Amino acid sequence: MSDKKVYPEGLLGRKVGMTQIFTEEGKCIPVTAVEVGPCYVLEVKETGKHGYSAVQIGFVEKKQQRVSKPALGHFSKAGKGAFYHVREVRCDIDTLGWNEQGKELSVGQVFAQGDVVDVTGVSKGRGFAGVVKRYDVRGQPASRGTHEKFRNIGSIGNCKSPGRVWKNQKMPGHMGNKNVTTQNMKVVGVRPEDNVLLIKGSVPGAKGGVVFVKKARNSYTGATAPAPEQQEEQAA
Repeated sequence: MSDKKVYPEGLLGRKVGMTQIFTEEGKCIPVTAVEVGPCYVLEVKETGKHGYSAVQIGFVEKKQQRVSKPALGHFSKAGKGAFYHVREVRCDIDTLGWNEQGKELSVGQVFAQGDVVDVTGVSKGRGFAGVVKRYDVRGQPASRGTHEKFRNIGSIGNCKSPGRVWKNQKMPGHMGNKNVTTQNMKVVGVRPEDNVLLIKGSVPGAKGGVVFVKKARNSYTGATAPAPEQQEEQAA
């Protein structure tokens, strides 16, 4: 068994919303539509030169007059314009054929129906919330003298020992607006003509939020070369 760490490939996308589809047996499946790509390779990191293999990809085109001069100089090397969202993706660039700046990466080249993926996004922000909403705490008894403290957490520690509040104690605070990864989600449909990926279930974030979709880490075995027909399309 190899101890070499593998890095699943993935693309940036944008959450469109949720809908439902029906199988041939008539079963209803809730799915999230994610607009994945097209992304463009802005920079290539090679093992021999940089010490690791990765690509920097850009998603959602941006007007050049809205970009600073240093960033514009960086974008100009790929020759594909400027982008709002940029992310570095660790992957096997030689096997995937992602070793060319300016290369377009589409959803059909990376994902297929039946794949299992991990989706990372920023969860919806809920503002300042109490422990009942934030952690589903029971609260205090609604009888026996409880007065105006029904949704309080109660005791948060002892005076003598340990004489402090425990670390990670459930307390009121900011809820949501954090990086969240939902693992092992099944791809039930790919629509390359619309750059849309249909993923079973819900993914983190609000409509229009940017997400990163990659092959599931738990079941990833390594990058595979594109099919011959895809290689012909890429060469054309």
